[in-house]
Amino acid sequence: MLTTLLLLRHGETALTAHQRLSGSGGDDPPLSGTGRRQADAAAESLAARFGVQAVVSSPLRRCRETAGAAARRLGPEVRVDAGLREADFGAWEGLTFAEVRERYPREFAAWQADPAAVPGGTGESFASVTHRVERARDKLLAEHAGRTVLLVSHVAPLRTLVRLALGAPPRTLFRMDLAAASVSEVTYDGAGEATLRFLNDTSHLSHL
Repeated sequence: MLTTLLLLRHGETALTAHQRLSGSGGDDPPLSGTGRRQADAAAESLAARFGVQAVVSSPLRRCRETAGAAARRLGPEVRVDAGLREADFGAWEGLTFAEVRERYPREFAAWQADPAAVPGGTGESFASVTHRVERARDKLLAEHAGRTVLLVSHVAPLRTLVRLALGAPPRTLFRMDLAAASVSEVTYDGAGEATLRFLNDTSHLSHL
């Protein structure tokens, strides 16, 4: 009996378009016009390819809007799980990676090397993100055994789910590309063993 988690990153926002860090500690931007079109395209593709039986979203607005577009096509109501929220990047919120690297070189290097490092002085470490994402995942697998569930979330939580599925080290987080409105798939067997089926599928966005 396989349980399938479809991992959908939210559509583009004004910050996403400029590759700026946008976590749970800064602004809560809505989808841009492009982001709304991406969410609709992802929803149409998911409806054609999968029989989704539950939709679960991060509480942040960009995810709830993306999940809403999916739910309108797929049927299930959106359930919000705070464990799927984006990391808090502290004082780095709104900055690009290049700006963080230039302004906080030591802290940035430590953040990339150590999952316990706290970004931006007051943010959330990847160790903390991993802990809450694991709890959210385990709860979903228990509640939806044998079903297909759409998770709408952000880069850090979704990369964490993929990393855990692969049994890969924390530094792997920086070696995955998850584009806005991309879809990935992880399945779990009855013993909880995970298989990554595909990663960062954006084929549904090619016509936009």
